[in-house]
Amino acid sequence: MIYALPGGPKISLETEFTNRLINETSPYLLQHAHNPVDWYPWGPEALNRARAEEKPIFLSIGYSACHWCHVMERESFENEETARILNDYFVCIKVDREERPDLDEIYQQAAQILSGSGGWPLSVFLRPDLKPFYAGTYFPPQDAYNRPGFPRVLLALVKAYHERQDEVDKSSTELAEAIDKNLSHFAAPGSVTWRVIEGATSELERQFDPIYGGFSDVPKFPASMALQLLLREVSRRGPDKLLGMVEKTLDQMSRGGIFDHIGGGFARYSTDRQWLVPHFEKMLYDNALLITVLCEAFQATGRVDFGNTARRTADWVLREMTGSQGGFYSALDADSEGKEGWFYVWTPAQITEVLGEADARLFCRVYNVTESGNFERHTSIPYLAQPLSEWAKLNEFDLQDLQQRLSARREKLLEARQKRVKPNLDDKVIVGWNGLMISALALAARSLSDDVYAQAAAKSAEFILSNIRLEDDLAHMWRDGQSRGAAFQEDYACLTNGLVDLYQADYNVRWLQQAEKLADRMIELFWDDKSGGFFSTTENHETPISRSKSPTDGVTPSGNSEAALALARLGRLTGRQDLADCAQKTIESIGGMAAQAPRAFDNLLVAAHFMLSRPREIVLAGDRSSQDFVAMERILRTNFLPNTVFAFASEGADLPLTEGKSAAGHDAAAFVCSNYTCDLPVYTARELWETLGGSGEPPASA
Repeated sequence: MIYALPGGPKISLETEFTNRLINETSPYLLQHAHNPVDWYPWGPEALNRARAEEKPIFLSIGYSACHWCHVMERESFENEETARILNDYFVCIKVDREERPDLDEIYQQAAQILSGSGGWPLSVFLRPDLKPFYAGTYFPPQDAYNRPGFPRVLLALVKAYHERQDEVDKSSTELAEAIDKNLSHFAAPGSVTWRVIEGATSELERQFDPIYGGFSDVPKFPASMALQLLLREVSRRGPDKLLGMVEKTLDQMSRGGIFDHIGGGFARYSTDRQWLVPHFEKMLYDNALLITVLCEAFQATGRVDFGNTARRTADWVLREMTGSQGGFYSALDADSEGKEGWFYVWTPAQITEVLGEADARLFCRVYNVTESGNFERHTSIPYLAQPLSEWAKLNEFDLQDLQQRLSARREKLLEARQKRVKPNLDDKVIVGWNGLMISALALAARSLSDDVYAQAAAKSAEFILSNIRLEDDLAHMWRDGQSRGAAFQEDYACLTNGLVDLYQADYNVRWLQQAEKLADRMIELFWDDKSGGFFSTTENHETPISRSKSPTDGVTPSGNSEAALALARLGRLTGRQDLADCAQKTIESIGGMAAQAPRAFDNLLVAAHFMLSRPREIVLAGDRSSQDFVAMERILRTNFLPNTVFAFASEGADLPLTEGKSAAGHDAAAFVCSNYTCDLPVYTARELWETLGGSGEPPASA
């Protein structure tokens, strides 16, 4: 049957459909459970049907907070005529990319090879043997935006699949081979040297936006791992323009609309150069990485505003993204009431209704909420056009008084905003992303001297280790009381690294013991004995086409780079040279690629920076409640000491690093070591400060 392009109305609200996705736990799949499309989840039922009926597969990959995924659903997947084409000619499979990052990685490669770009929604057409023959992202319902309409694409592909089968088979085989080569066959291994790291920082200098910060034009993504690398180079070289790049970027982001000035937390990216108009979805992993780099920048610069932004972001996580059992949720949608960003924008009248005229006038002046607006329908995204200290000086306000007044007004506006229709919450608990947030909150606890964050990180770790499991191994995710899917290598790597950070926040040696177990199991399940480095999946995983090693760092660290960092630090803390050697081999396995394109490996270079710098070990001993101990620990908490591991010589710690170390009759002692060779212990904060290279009195923050 030939179908015309759909021009009629979409399905009526009275029409009800239910497909196989109704039995899934993924919020994204459940969003599509009442489409007229005959969706299958990925699994044997769908794949067997495609083989038995010799039908092509339409694979649609997205995630619950994806704005354009919602658009394509409304325009195409809820349209009965389009659904009829899909149901008649294809086996239709819907995948949550957060549940199956392995499938997303493979088929994103198809889109990038064919079109030069990928993204979500990802639309891929497969033969029954799961080799792709065509791929794209969003397709409009009719020809628009220089893109063909989706029904026209479907009918053209059906015709090609049946009438030019030899051509389709040849192209899909070549495409599958290219995907496998990109994901598992790397350039020759090589060392990552200081020269490679300097090449990456030079490239960042060339890409830097001197007016608004960041390293791209539009869209503009937070480059958290690049900023972490720059901070480490500043620490090695001394303050220079690299530090200015970090400060400029974090300052502009923290003042821009990408930061939620009412409720805290960052949106995924900015649609403009100046960080004003975000794509409003909030992802757990972005905020974990941003908390981390903001805390490090606070330590490196002493800028209280960076610490405050980190705190407000962490507080948002604890308030809105944390389950009762301690797991951290995945994402908040960009849309509410069918409109992107509607939950977050304001008019002066709305502000006045909540605050009253005088307070509203002040708030709108500071945060640039105007009658004309800076967003759709004359609404405004609150932002700071200049640092608050400058605004206060220009307008003759006392800064501290202004900060207190604004904080109280933000609380009132937040309370009012909570009564609006909220964006959908994706309450999946993903192990790898939780590992990133455990690291972030552990660092926040240290740098901001607030144990509430360490307690939240510990609760998440306990929940994961006790509940997100399949038999004796980690599972990938949890929702509604169910663990789902075998964990990927990145889950092990991120959680291991998180536990290392958590130990350094609360000195509970149990976290190191659990980290060792995870590290050993990760090596057993995922290590590549032939070439070094880690595969993303186990040998028994049913991922098609390629057993990827996911070498590059993207919006999240790659499993390999996170493993290298975790194993290097864990090896230092536990005295296990085999873990440090594994970290070195992992870096070298990707070193050839990193030398060719260093900007694709920001987090790997952070790990290499650790290995190259002759890391320090600092051990504290004594009475943790004593004045001397607290003062020394505060120095370690509030100063940027990258490429350093921290331990506490507690009774029963059973760590070679702490063996034989005690306060020896003092309230507290600190041992500063390199390669396990230690200086004489020091017993006061001032002595520790001088040992670390500080001059004069320890800074006031310490």
